[in-house]
Amino acid sequence: MADLARYMTWVFDCDGVLLDSNRVKTEAFYQAAEPYGPGQAEALVDYHVRNGGISRYVKFSTFLSDIVGRSRADGDELQQLLDRYAGLVGEGLRQCAVADGLMTLRRLTGSARWLVVSGGDQEELRGVFADRGLAELFDGGIFGSPDTKDEILAREWENGGILHPAVFVGDSRYDIEAATRAGLDFIFARRWSESDHDFSQATLTVDGIDTLVQRFGQTSE
Repeated sequence: MADLARYMTWVFDCDGVLLDSNRVKTEAFYQAAEPYGPGQAEALVDYHVRNGGISRYVKFSTFLSDIVGRSRADGDELQQLLDRYAGLVGEGLRQCAVADGLMTLRRLTGSARWLVVSGGDQEELRGVFADRGLAELFDGGIFGSPDTKDEILAREWENGGILHPAVFVGDSRYDIEAATRAGLDFIFARRWSESDHDFSQATLTVDGIDTLVQRFGQTSE
């Protein structure tokens, strides 16, 4: 069993880990793409689910090039998709459930540093976390796209924002791959995950933050 008390830094994905927002975003991708036809919208949703944790900028660019078949990127068309998606997502992020046990885990981790590293838009994330009274939990910062998770983790390690040993709590294939590349342990939170990836290489698998709190208590006994 992992010694959870040893970690000096905790890195969290947002959607499907801290917030029950995966379904919010999946539906928003469909609705944003629906004017192109239901088949194209379903194809975008399939791509989105297979590539959880990748930013919306990449997903909509790929949608236009690989699904719609645009030979050349149109900045205005891409921006219209991004704006429609952001409008659909914003309210949902402010209403969806927050993971049970989050405040307790913050207390149990003591002086460890907490960061959010998400595929979501960085400014949107910071606004949502501030509005929901969660921003103060993450003393190491709240980070998101357009930077990738690999870029954020590398930068924060380089500038001392991440202290080792460190652990990443996520729910997607990209989460575990980015964590591994950055030298972080990985905890798979499966309750709200939409991924069918094999997470057998995870340091620990839990249902969610609440069961992580229970495991933390067990390792502290």
